[in-house]
Amino acid sequence: MSLTAGIVGLPNVGKSTLFNAITNQKILAANYPFATIEPNVGVVVVPDDRLDFLNKLYEPKSLVPTAFEFTDIAGLVKGAANGEGLGNKFLSHIREVDAIVEVVRCFEDGNITHVEGQIDPIRDIDIIGIELILSDLEIIENRLSKIGKKASMSKDKEVASEVAILNKLRKTLLENKPLRSLDLTEEEYSIIKHYNLLTLKPIIYMANISEDEINDSDNKYVKQVKEYALKEGSEVIVVCAKIEEELSELSSEDKALFLQDLGIEESGLDKLVKATYNLLGLATYFTSGKDEVRAWTFKRGMKAPQCAGIIHTDFERGFIKAEVISFEDLKKYGNELKVKEAGKLRLEGKDYEMQDGDICLFRFNV
Repeated sequence: MSLTAGIVGLPNVGKSTLFNAITNQKILAANYPFATIEPNVGVVVVPDDRLDFLNKLYEPKSLVPTAFEFTDIAGLVKGAANGEGLGNKFLSHIREVDAIVEVVRCFEDGNITHVEGQIDPIRDIDIIGIELILSDLEIIENRLSKIGKKASMSKDKEVASEVAILNKLRKTLLENKPLRSLDLTEEEYSIIKHYNLLTLKPIIYMANISEDEINDSDNKYVKQVKEYALKEGSEVIVVCAKIEEELSELSSEDKALFLQDLGIEESGLDKLVKATYNLLGLATYFTSGKDEVRAWTFKRGMKAPQCAGIIHTDFERGFIKAEVISFEDLKKYGNELKVKEAGKLRLEGKDYEMQDGDICLFRFNV
């Protein structure tokens, strides 16, 4: 299941440095706008301690973690919706992602220029927010101009429903509010889903701080971002992109020692990956054995046959049953045999809703 998060922000806020850390790729990170012209895509492993346990238990020939895709998108500037900077090119790239990670500069550094002249994280957030709102508004108004007359002259219920929801969205955008602030019904969302509206995408704010503040991360700028995010129900992850980039170049053992020296339990990037994963309503199930232990990503709410289909379409088409053990039961009892003896192995059918941490063996016949 391929899902992506787009890393966005104004120029020189630390996006490309952060992306280097995420993927350990050495793309250009320069002190001028538009150092990143084409979106860079990288895949990062989703941290999961459960895989370590399964690896020790089964000692498989192959261990395959689940992964998540991040796209580094060129810096946005004021006026992008009207073609300034990279304009619509930026907006088209961000339209393709499932979630937005907005990097916000929360550090002072006279050697790194700010495109707006001074540090003001809320102003920066508002600049990007307004550009995304304007872009969505243009799409909605264009659509309304095409179908508005048709709705008033015909009795087509589908067109009437679409016009009603589009007018609702337009009103929200004209109030300078993102569409994710609306509590849309499933029916409303299905009508507008194909528009891929930017402000409907879930968002995480990543507050980028200096190395000097790593142990005192709640500076005045971070507090402002947290207060802003709290009002709209979004999450804030605090990182130092430069330190994260250094960490990405270390071995697992050296990384653990470095974090210990810094007095940090978990890297900012691990927090980001987990937070983004959860933001999109994703979860993990496992398949395990001597040949391979593997983590699989699925959307919460998916039924067993759909999850089987992630492995192969034949598994879904010919689904019979799923043998399921919860990870917690496996950890508690120590091995599959003891889980079975305790009566904790379950046979689940087509209506079973897969749970995070399920360890599955699918039975199918094609």
